[in-house]
Amino acid sequence: MPIYEYHCDECDENFELFVRTAGQRNEPECPKCGSTRVRKAISLFGVGGSSSSTGSAASCGHGPT
Repeated sequence: MPIYEYHCDECDENFELFVRTAGQRNEPECPKCGSTRVRKAISLFGVGGSSSSTGSAASCGHGPT
């Protein structure tokens, strides 16, 4: 089940939402204020996760030989 991050335009709350199926059509709702004026946010984990493995390997002394 994918986890999506959202940002509420009404109350400025950031929250995560588990999505059971890709075809789920329900509008996400802010858990703080109940607004449906939310938009998907960029996940910092997803953005930073791929490049951090190269940096961590180099810092451990296991770089290319």
